[in-house]
Amino acid sequence: MKKRKIHTITFIALDYFAAAISWFTFFLYRKYLIEPDKFGYEIPFEASQNFFLGLIYVPIYWLLLYYLAGYYNDVWKRSRIKDLSSTFTISVIGVIILFFFLLLDDEVKSYKAYYFTIFTLFILHYGLTIFFRIISSTYIKSLLRDKKIGFNAIIVGNNLRALDLVNEIITDRISQGYRLIGFVDSETTNTYLNSKLKLLGTYENLPELIKKYHVEEVIIAIESSKHNEIIKVTNLLEDEKVILKIIPDIYDVMAGSVKMQNVLGTVLIEINYEMMPVWQKVVKRTIDVVVSFLMIILFSPLYLALAIFIKMSSPGPVFFRQIRIGLWGKPFHIIKFRTMCIDAEADGPALASKNDTRITPIGKWLRKYRLDEIPQFFNVLIGEMSLVGPRPERKFFIDQIIKIAPHYKHLHRVRPGITSWGQVKYGYAENVEQMVERLKFDILYIENMSIAVDLRILLYTISTILKGSGK
Repeated sequence: MKKRKIHTITFIALDYFAAAISWFTFFLYRKYLIEPDKFGYEIPFEASQNFFLGLIYVPIYWLLLYYLAGYYNDVWKRSRIKDLSSTFTISVIGVIILFFFLLLDDEVKSYKAYYFTIFTLFILHYGLTIFFRIISSTYIKSLLRDKKIGFNAIIVGNNLRALDLVNEIITDRISQGYRLIGFVDSETTNTYLNSKLKLLGTYENLPELIKKYHVEEVIIAIESSKHNEIIKVTNLLEDEKVILKIIPDIYDVMAGSVKMQNVLGTVLIEINYEMMPVWQKVVKRTIDVVVSFLMIILFSPLYLALAIFIKMSSPGPVFFRQIRIGLWGKPFHIIKFRTMCIDAEADGPALASKNDTRITPIGKWLRKYRLDEIPQFFNVLIGEMSLVGPRPERKFFIDQIIKIAPHYKHLHRVRPGITSWGQVKYGYAENVEQMVERLKFDILYIENMSIAVDLRILLYTISTILKGSGK
């Protein structure tokens, strides 16, 4: 992991260096060759100030663009071919933005100068950036080939298909970066891999094995006819930050949920769990932080007023904290305004119903207008929740839901939200069956996640609050 961080910092430094050189060269080219009549051959003090500020801030601007595009997520898995196209696209967008914000000048006499300006900046930036990126990516590929770096991987299965795959990985002249830790299997009769790899247990042990060996990839080599076992493995790994791959023969099983990828010699199918493009994830998180901060500040008088009403209406604390399951299955304390009497769950966990006697008079009003949820802006601010996402549940109820709908764990791949599509369409669930019914709306949201969808859900939520139609 230390090497990967060093390589990531190196990639960032090279991008900064390329952006600085391109801006330096472009600045001189523009002043002396494109617009010499305007500036002359002596750079004025104001222009020299802009020159040095540009050397600092313009490269930072480019780094931000590449960060939003996800370029620095995992530099060991960069594709040189993809770099050519993605860098081209970002360079075009970045240059156009720079042109309109920094370079557009009404004093220029000829539009021809504009064309030279934007074209020159693009050629310089793209050329230098891709030059350094190809060199650095080639170096990383050489380290992978020489097995100096790699990704810890586990094989699921112990059959002829698994044996062929392992032999191909082991005997391949050019290493693909896999470091095979061992294999897991539910069968005890097959012994195909026993002489090749260490048996680590059954697939039920995968979550603890992933943590123990810092596994990054899990390769499923189960027979394609064993659909149930494949689904069990994929459901089991929903909460794990690993790349899941399968052998192409079983593509039909996962149709619609995967994308084809060539990993040098061995062709595998990578199950794609990416819900949103990286830039949209960054924008979504930025909106979460900004809106939550503003809501906490603007609603502070409302927080105080509600706190007084709650305290006056019934004995007990103002806020209610409860452990819920969030992103990647991690527990966190959700914060709400208390809407029930104290010791409401003295007899065990129980969901609220429409005419629940445990709900206080002020609590009914708070739930109707969803005001009991607004303290969760603190959860959003610290990264435990999002403004929009599936509502988090307690482990007690999740265990019951999974028995009926194992795909519920799919929800743990995104941050839970203050509001959700399921909450807007269905409202509060009063039992496990209703939770399962609401689940289809949350799955639908996850499969169609975007900033535009989030904005629509927020508008529907605001409408629900204003109408007081919260269930």
